Amino acid sequence: MKLAQILAVCAAASLAPAALAQKWEFGGGVGGGFYTSRDVKHDDGTSASAKIETGVAGGAWLGSNSGDHFGGELRYAYQRGDLSLERNDASAKFSGDSHAIHYDFLWHFAPQTASARPYFAFGGGVKIYRGLGEEALVQPLSRYALLTKTTEYKGMASVGVGVKLKVGERWHVRLDVHDYMTPFPKEVIAPNAGARVGGWLHQFVPMFGLSYTGN
Repeated sequence: MKLAQILAVCAAASLAPAALAQKWEFGGGVGGGFYTSRDVKHDDGTSASAKIETGVAGGAWLGSNSGDHFGGELRYAYQRGDLSLERNDASAKFSGDSHAIHYDFLWHFAPQTASARPYFAFGGGVKIYRGLGEEALVQPLSRYALLTKTTEYKGMASVGVGVKLKVGERWHVRLDVHDYMTPFPKEVIAPNAGARVGGWLHQFVPMFGLSYTGN
């Protein structure tokens, strides 16, 4: 299923909980994405560091609030970030981006009438990694991995914390940070023969946003 189809299905599915809930919330924000790295290990005992570069991130959400504490929201986040492979003074870069689509359950630590509502979020969804550059016959550090022009889908876990600050009868400023966790994307950063990489990749995304709440 292509990215546009996934976004259309998720947008349609999100309308149901918002319509049934007493209060719904829609908003968007901007921030940055910071990835951890993983070592691509070669059979000869050497390794290179593979990661996705830090970049500007943006997102949107549609959610509902049930009572004073429990809520949920469908979220989408985008980040532009180059694929990267580094060892000592050598490096390889490849244009890329990522899309995260997920549903989070929220637990608020203050009632809906409070001027500040800290919350904890957890959920899951899908992360889409894309290599967007032009592949070349010769790539630096290719004995470790190849940076490829492809699209890869990974299951994703999401945890986060944040706070909603009331700035009007229906408007809130939101500050939050999420950790998006997926298995390492071995198709966009593909280990070469004799090399291997594993483990989980974390993307930490702090974001500043504005949201509108309706009945």
